[in-house]
Amino acid sequence: MRPLLSIIASLTFAATAWAVQTDAPRAPRSDIVVETVAEGLVHPWAIAFLPDGRMLVTERPGRMRIVTVEGQVSAPIEGVPKVFAQGQGGLLDVVLAPEFQSSGTIYFSYSEPREDGGNGTAVARARLVEEDGRARLEDVQVIFRQLPSYPANVHFGSRIVVAPDGKLFITLGERFQMQYAQDLSRHWGKVVRINPDGSVPEDNPFVGREDARPEIWSYGHRNPQAAGLHPETGELWIVDHGPRGGDEINVVRKGLNYGWPVINYGRHYSGQDIPERREGMEQPLYYWDPSIAPSGMTFYTADRAPQWRGNLFVGALAGRHLARLVLDGEEVTAEEQLLTDLGERIRDVRQGPDGAIYVATDSPKGRIIRVTPRN
Repeated sequence: MRPLLSIIASLTFAATAWAVQTDAPRAPRSDIVVETVAEGLVHPWAIAFLPDGRMLVTERPGRMRIVTVEGQVSAPIEGVPKVFAQGQGGLLDVVLAPEFQSSGTIYFSYSEPREDGGNGTAVARARLVEEDGRARLEDVQVIFRQLPSYPANVHFGSRIVVAPDGKLFITLGERFQMQYAQDLSRHWGKVVRINPDGSVPEDNPFVGREDARPEIWSYGHRNPQAAGLHPETGELWIVDHGPRGGDEINVVRKGLNYGWPVINYGRHYSGQDIPERREGMEQPLYYWDPSIAPSGMTFYTADRAPQWRGNLFVGALAGRHLARLVLDGEEVTAEEQLLTDLGERIRDVRQGPDGAIYVATDSPKGRIIRVTPRN
């Protein structure tokens, strides 16, 4: 019979092993076909599929375009507001409203220049109108502004996720001012949750607290540039940039503290170590060390590649690959690196209506690439 202490230790490890998991076993190699759908885009940041299969694509300098199924790139869509296009700033994410087919409504995020000389992440809603071969945005309305503004050009976030009830989750960077990720009086280093019109849901966790911004859903984040809803649980998952190592996947839940900069599995750029645990702060589901610089993610749910169903795909900027993670619940059981031979920074990852994976490469001559299994 095993000693009682040994049994307790084994049970404790089994319950918490996922929380510090990294470097999963290598997944079986995928035999894939890689095709360039469109090229000549300037730092494309996000892809959103229209009902007819065309794509809305944002370019960080401040342009939004429509890309056809055949890869034709439109002229810039008119009506996009002015953006702060410096460093990591510019025109960022774009998603369709659930009722897009009838309303034409889209949501998009961007780094907004402010009158005080600073800037910050903003989210706007607008109607996409197409007439006579041209497209424009009408009724543009800013529904969220990250506060306070700050004169820097890094760590804006920002992904937008539309929940089944129509509410919006928005990921926000801490503006490279890490100490404020724990400060509830600022939107820096937070995930926020708002209604489609920008108002605050009454059941947000910090509503009514004088020391907290009511839009905040979770805090202690660094610069999350990947987010999506788990197709089975409906929970929000994000992938957050670490410093020197410590990129992490988190399941984001109401009111919880995800630890940055108090805990992390990387190191500060100064070389200083960071504690890995503290009571009251959440552990990541999975982390990378060294950093891959994650941006863009999608859960695969299509029938085209049944061997990928349930997998999580994450783009890597510094890693210059597409990570495929095999999941068992909230445990990563295997990982594969795809597109390593391209040597390109992967900025966004989306599942297309045809069941293919589409990625946007981040460069002055960026591409939209389609990835499918060979058979």
